[in-house]
Amino acid sequence: MNTAALNRLNMSQQGASGMKLAATGLLFFMMVVFFAARAFEPRYPWLAYVKAFAEAAMVGGLADWFAVTALFRHPLGLPIPHTAIIPRNKDRIGQALANFLKENFLIAPVVARRMRNIDLAGATGRFLRAPEGEGGRIRAGASRLIGDVFEGLDDERLGGIVKSAVSTRLRQMEVSPLLGHALSSAIDENRHVPMLEAAIRWMARALDANEPLIREMVHKKANWVLKLAALDTKLADAIIDGLRKLTLEMSTDPDHPVRIKVQEALVQLAQDLQSKPETRAKVEEWKNDLLANKSVSVWLDALWQKGRAGIIEATRNPDAALAGKLGEVLRTMGTTLESDPRIRKAINQFARRAVAGMAASYGGSIVKLVSETIRGWDARTITARLESAVGRDLQYIRINGTLVGGLVGLVLHVLDTF
Repeated sequence: MNTAALNRLNMSQQGASGMKLAATGLLFFMMVVFFAARAFEPRYPWLAYVKAFAEAAMVGGLADWFAVTALFRHPLGLPIPHTAIIPRNKDRIGQALANFLKENFLIAPVVARRMRNIDLAGATGRFLRAPEGEGGRIRAGASRLIGDVFEGLDDERLGGIVKSAVSTRLRQMEVSPLLGHALSSAIDENRHVPMLEAAIRWMARALDANEPLIREMVHKKANWVLKLAALDTKLADAIIDGLRKLTLEMSTDPDHPVRIKVQEALVQLAQDLQSKPETRAKVEEWKNDLLANKSVSVWLDALWQKGRAGIIEATRNPDAALAGKLGEVLRTMGTTLESDPRIRKAINQFARRAVAGMAASYGGSIVKLVSETIRGWDARTITARLESAVGRDLQYIRINGTLVGGLVGLVLHVLDTF
């Protein structure tokens, strides 16, 4: 148990001990009142009412003392049947508590139903958008906590876990349909045009940079007749000029036949990536070969180190990070989450399914953890923790029992008198 938990437990126990002393003191006070009233009743008959009150209060106080004590231990150390209920039944209590958690919180339909009315995306959007006020203080505290976690955890082990999780997730995920859908969406929205024009410009630069290589290749392939007539040079000039003209025309004419052919090929590729088994299998093979390459592991390690360093730096100075590009991105994301109902609905639905899936997958493990943890506690530990948690209220029950018993005794005495 950590220091904070121990401090809370000690404070709770001190509060319960104080109330226990008050309840016991009230019971002894009623005893003193009873014997005093009994002694002076012959001289002062009206003390009969006080005696009746004190007598019933003693009975009520003793009964509630016995009931409260029997929950946690044997009253006066006597092994009376059906006492020390909690220590004797801690395993059954732990199992009942675990079953309660599972049936009311850790079943997928229950989790989904409880989260149906929770606007997680909207709350996240408000949190990201508001740079000042309570949200800012919460964000600063969360930033420090995240920074401490990333600095305190074993870098090598944590990095290995992250890389392994990313690699495993990529291996399990079929990327071909995603690539096909992304390419198809880009073509539908003409977002492929800048990429195509960038490719054409790259071709033009590559042609200029490799002109000597092209001339050398033509010279080597030409026969001695062409070389004798110096036609190999003219052929190389013609090839280079033709390629330059082609790249120039493709860059200036959106309806150039080659550009149209390239676009048609991209459309066909997008369809094949989504629906053609051979293409999908080939892409998966390339993906697995790429992930098996050691260079990818080195790249993931470098990416993790940069990301970890960036996160720690940002969390150590969240105001500076939020004042720059990161802050603009976060505020934009927050505004979008708040204003776009489709995105908000999609994120809430994803969160609901994710949490429900976690409950379905790990609910049994959580229940088992709770049950085994309580089963592993000794009787003193569970008794101390439960008594510290509800001890004050139980002592109030004793006080109320003493006073209510006294009032009932007084009412009965009055009725008997009349």
